[in-house]
Amino acid sequence: MGDLGSRPARAGAPPRDARQRRGPGVRARAAALLRACRPKQWVKNLLVFAAPGAAGRLDDPAVFGWTAVVFVLFCVAASGTYLLNDVRDAEEDRRHERKRRRPVASGALSPRFAAVAGAVLVVAAPLAVLPTGRLPLFVVLVGYLLLTGAYTLWLKDIAVCDIVAVAGCHVLRALAGGVAIGVPFTSWFLIVVLLAALLVVAGKREAELRNPGSGGGRATLARYSVRYLAQVRTMAAGAMIVTYCLWALENHTGPELGFHAASIVPFIMFVLRHHLLVDRGQGEEPEEIALRDRPLQVSLLGLVVLVGLGIYVG
Repeated sequence: MGDLGSRPARAGAPPRDARQRRGPGVRARAAALLRACRPKQWVKNLLVFAAPGAAGRLDDPAVFGWTAVVFVLFCVAASGTYLLNDVRDAEEDRRHERKRRRPVASGALSPRFAAVAGAVLVVAAPLAVLPTGRLPLFVVLVGYLLLTGAYTLWLKDIAVCDIVAVAGCHVLRALAGGVAIGVPFTSWFLIVVLLAALLVVAGKREAELRNPGSGGGRATLARYSVRYLAQVRTMAAGAMIVTYCLWALENHTGPELGFHAASIVPFIMFVLRHHLLVDRGQGEEPEEIALRDRPLQVSLLGLVVLVGLGIYVG
């Protein structure tokens, strides 16, 4: 008699070890692919709403709808670059205490599949713009992809250039929202966005240095010091606050001036809170603290509300 505790295999069913050799199923691979696209980092692409919002155009349904499309396009493009970057950095990520859990580094997603998916997304995003005839948006999106590609291949290993490259990606996101609907840019807007990007990126590098083992083999970290990055962060924050205050207090009158002047308070609180979090070593993942830190969210909400009132009501 056979073993009473075992079940006979179904006719035609492949052996269990053969099924295991096939790797993860379709659902597991889809989940791993989604994680590799880093949905939490899509929050960065909300910068595309900055220029239309500052120009007072987001109350137009057509403008808002098209800006939302630009947001989606940048999410697709960014996800493609994340996949390609993870394929290139898989060995380094496996030595990182947190990044080793990424799908490519952990083996949940094969490098070949991730590379193909990343290439498809990178190509699909700009191609989707061509039928609309919005050439400036196409140029900005391609520029973003070229800059991220250069960062992945070369710039990430060059001190200072790596910080400027990542900050430049943030600026291109903000530019995309404006060129998509033909909004003119002011020098105030571009300077504040650039300085804010430098502040965040310098804080990210500083947090990586403050947390032992956090760098994950990043070549440039050995060329930085906490003191230098703190100085960059302080310089960017000081210049950004001054620039914002000048914008808020100049060329505005009546209730508009009152709302914009009041927005200086949550703006400074937002910057100070970010400084505190970085000093605690929590700035390595800016999107994480933006999604989890309540005081930071309250400051940002107050800033958006007051600026919005100044633009759309004042």
